[in-house]
Amino acid sequence: MPAPHTLAELEADVARELALTAHPRAPWLVPKTSGGAPVLDCLVIGAGQCGLAVAHALRRDRVDNILVVDRAPSGREGPWVTYARMHNLRSPKDQIGPDLKLPALTYQAWHEAQWGEADFAAMPWIPKERWQDYLGWFRGVTGIPVRNGVAAGAISPARTDDGLPCLAVETSRGPLLARKVVMATGQVGIGHWWMPEFVAALPAALRAHAADGIDFAALAGRVVAVLGAGASAFDNAAVALEAGAAEVHLFCRRAEPMDVQPYRWLTFAGFLKHLHEMPDAWRWRFMAKILGMREGFAQDTYDRASRFPNFTMHLGRPWTDARAENGRAVLATPRGDFAADFLICGTGVRMDPGAVPELEHCAGNIAQWHDRYAPPPEEADERIGRFPYLNPDSSFAEKRPGETPWIRDIHLFGIGTSLSFGPAGSSINAMSIAAPRVAAGVTRGLFEANMPRLYDDLLAYDLKQVRLDPARIAAE
Repeated sequence: MPAPHTLAELEADVARELALTAHPRAPWLVPKTSGGAPVLDCLVIGAGQCGLAVAHALRRDRVDNILVVDRAPSGREGPWVTYARMHNLRSPKDQIGPDLKLPALTYQAWHEAQWGEADFAAMPWIPKERWQDYLGWFRGVTGIPVRNGVAAGAISPARTDDGLPCLAVETSRGPLLARKVVMATGQVGIGHWWMPEFVAALPAALRAHAADGIDFAALAGRVVAVLGAGASAFDNAAVALEAGAAEVHLFCRRAEPMDVQPYRWLTFAGFLKHLHEMPDAWRWRFMAKILGMREGFAQDTYDRASRFPNFTMHLGRPWTDARAENGRAVLATPRGDFAADFLICGTGVRMDPGAVPELEHCAGNIAQWHDRYAPPPEEADERIGRFPYLNPDSSFAEKRPGETPWIRDIHLFGIGTSLSFGPAGSSINAMSIAAPRVAAGVTRGLFEANMPRLYDDLLAYDLKQVRLDPARIAAE
């Protein structure tokens, strides 16, 4: 079929593909209430790419009574136009993602319908603002129900009026009830952005995390020190340089920078589909190695910063302490003190269920990897052991069985799934595999809880598919 030449033509193709692939079409869930209030079949927290992908997968399975909420205003969900400071996505432009392998829903189809095949062919990478626009279009054309400006809070157990388990979720707009919850809250879904304690103890005017809203214009003419040598650290260094910083110094604790991207290696079906089915020892071995390597930076990421003569990279020079002195930050390093006007920590996320508002009532009983698996000494890593140890359906497991059984109805879809499932919740490339798997975990639980009613439905099912002619039946 010829490629559509307008967005309207593409949207017609989307509608046709959704209709052609809608089997099975039969509705199988019935509305529930709790105290007379309506109960969603699934509440998805987070309307970024992961939340939209799993919502799309659920609707494909006829789980229609869903809602997606996000604390951000429409168009500012996720990192792409907020704290992501690269110019382009680092994933290949022909990747598939929330489309779940429907051709008309792919980024490439959306791009080509507006700017043509030649423009897509000439584009080396997807600009991050275009990706955000695509996600907005995807949300609209698939009809995913999203409510923006809603911050989710503590989740607690509840019951439907007919006795089934459900969850009560506090939000900034009032409580919501749902039989299942998917936390698709991105990088900080099961933890918090962190920086060394001695940096956090400095006055706020002297430091920031790479994910913070930073006034880069205020750094013009100043000396900036960046901790970390991953992609986001380089992105922030580059923005500071482009804003006119007098000097930018990037500090890497390793003696050699991370110039290999392990996430390129693992992008194959065997790993993405089946790592979670392997023994714990192999899951730990693969992912501890990959997470320990951290995410490498690309050539254009490095070039963006290194083209400035006032950029310096310090290898094998970690920060060991810091103090405020005469309005500046003075860093202690193995090679002596270093003074800067402003510090930026590209230090990522630390897993910590206790830091997550949604998990206030269950954080202490969420199983983590160090509760379930003891690696060999040469593979031990305290930081990685904090990752949640998830059930096969991506739901939380109890550290002490029986104390909070209701957490089995909370499913995680974000970077916190990495040790259990690989990069399932942090990679666009893995989304077409991972989102349906999370959705299947939700539908399995919904089916299991509904089996008595469904069996009664089966017993009452009397829709005849053939009309017999009594005259053609032999009399006995």
